[in-house]
Amino acid sequence: MKKYYPAFVDIEAQPCLLVGGGAIAEEKAGSLLECGGVVTVISPDLTDGLRDHADRGALRWLARSYESGDVRGFRLVISATNSTKVNERVYGDAEAEGIMVNVVDVPALCRYIVPSIVRQGDLCIAISTGGKSPALAKKIRRQLEGAYGPEYADLLDLLGAYRPRMKAAYPDETETRARLWTSLVDSDLLDLLRDGRAEEARDRVESCISHSSD
Repeated sequence: MKKYYPAFVDIEAQPCLLVGGGAIAEEKAGSLLECGGVVTVISPDLTDGLRDHADRGALRWLARSYESGDVRGFRLVISATNSTKVNERVYGDAEAEGIMVNVVDVPALCRYIVPSIVRQGDLCIAISTGGKSPALAKKIRRQLEGAYGPEYADLLDLLGAYRPRMKAAYPDETETRARLWTSLVDSDLLDLLRDGRAEEARDRVESCISHSSD
């Protein structure tokens, strides 16, 4: 059974090609743009949402059908058309050029698959079923969305803001830093943030770092 290597890919300022102009392509374009990709869409027609992106200059639209060789120069390719022939051509061209390619809902024509995602700020949880059941991945995503609310984004921002301070306080004490971070994560910080008591949460982190370094 094929095993996929899980990874988060930095596509900021990287050229990404999206073949197709329907609802699925619109969803994919939104994700690429959110992550900073420089998106080109090839399709004779677009959904209203994609057309709006194009009109605002958020992406480049080539209003025509896919042509062999169109993948050249791109770092990432997604094909989201309802034409098996076009999807196979896109995949074959990308393979020949050594470009990572995904044909939506056709695992056999994918060099990477896109997991279902739960996002809370910089927290990103990916769920994959190896392409076997997107419906199950979506169900698990909904469950996780209920378990990981916006307070997790707030906690991550808070802890991230204090990373330099923690490292400065314990520059050569890796185990001490790890112990303190663990104690903070296991504390009631999430409850404080969930209740809107952000100042109290900051004081808790401040106290933990300051008192432990005394």
